[in-house]
Formats: sequence, structure tokens, C-alpha cells
Amino acid sequence: MHIILVEDDLELGAAIQRALDRLSYTVTWITDGTEAIAAMQEQTADLVLLDLGLPGKDGLDILTEARRNDIRTPVLILTARDAVQARVHGLDAGADDYLTKPFHLDELGARIRSLTRRMQGLAANRIEAGALCLDLATLEVTFRGNRVDLTRREMSLLQTLMERSGRVVRRDTLESSLYGSDRVVTDGALDVLVHSLRRKLSFDTIQNVRAFGYMIPREPR
Repeated sequence: MHIILVEDDLELGAAIQRALDRLSYTVTWITDGTEAIAAMQEQTADLVLLDLGLPGKDGLDILTEARRNDIRTPVLILTARDAVQARVHGLDAGADDYLTKPFHLDELGARIRSLTRRMQGLAANRIEAGALCLDLATLEVTFRGNRVDLTRREMSLLQTLMERSGRVVRRDTLESSLYGSDRVVTDGALDVLVHSLRRKLSFDTIQNVRAFGYMIPREPR
């Protein structure tokens, strides 16, 4: 999952980024409100963590503008504005969830997983495709009943493909999700990562749609 983090507090932002890195998320960290709306307009992220008190442009204004421009990326507000009316304004402006500061990073992770389930229409913390299973809470992967140890980036790739099983995922979508929209991706990096993941699962688990992208069938063998 590619997450845009919009937070101008450098200490808090760094802590959140470290926590999300450990959970195998790809994070693009932005500290300015004006830059945030530009990043959201690219619509390459799966989730936005949005502070409200930002330089350049207030978080509520960003959210209102995004929804007015039909940007449907889920937004989780992170803010010290804990009054009921502030939460109401945020939710009415189009936020999907609201977390007041200070918060525990474990709770943030749980809120993200909850939004992930809601986005994918999942009732549980599991994504399954045939004999392949990913537990979103523990980040444990099993294939044909056997546990598979993956690197952080392999885990991110697998989750992105499993969340869209049965559909082809474009190369540029995968690269943005894995590396972030602000990083230069080396030619062939995605193919090397797919090859590594296939070796740990099976070579027919991930299918290549030439010159377009990759997919995991709904019932991989």
C-alpha cells in the first residue's frame, strides 16, 4: 500500500514514517499543504494520512478541494483538534476516519488496517486467493499451508496484487505503490522483484501480461 503522509511536525512525521515502514507500507511524506493537494491529484496513493494544521493550506481546505475534484482516495485525519465539532467538520468534509493526537502508533496501524478492509470489502484481516493467504494484522503469508518469509518490498507487492486478484495491475501502478511517486525506479527493478516473489511461491502464481502489468489469478495453483 502506498500512503501519503501529510504532517509538518518533523519528529512526529519521522516516527510515523518509521512505523509504517516496519508495517511494509510505502510512504510519501509531505510537510506542506499546497504540495499535499498536488500529490493527491495524481491519485497514485491508496490512503492519505492528513494533518489539519499545515503551512501553505489548511488540512480541511485540502480535503474539501480533493472531494470537490472527485478525488476518492480514503483520508484518515490526524490532528490535535479534539473538539466534537472539529471531528464533525472533518467527517462532513469527506474524511473516512479521524484520529486525535496524541495517539499510539499501534492504534494508527489498526485504523489503517480497518480502512484497508473497508476499501476491499473484507470482513476479516485476511486476503485469500486460492491456496495463497495474507494476514493483514500479522503480515504472515502462507501458501499451500506453508508459511512464506518475504522482504518488506515483496510483501508490499504481494498485498497490492492480492487486493486486486483476478485483475491486471498496471506496471506504473505497482511501481508507484512500491516505491512512491517521488522516487526514480531503476529499469527492471519491478521484474526482479516479481521474479524473487515467484521463486518463494510458484512461478505460475503471478502472471505477466506483456507490456502492461501483472496479476494474481483468483485461484492460483
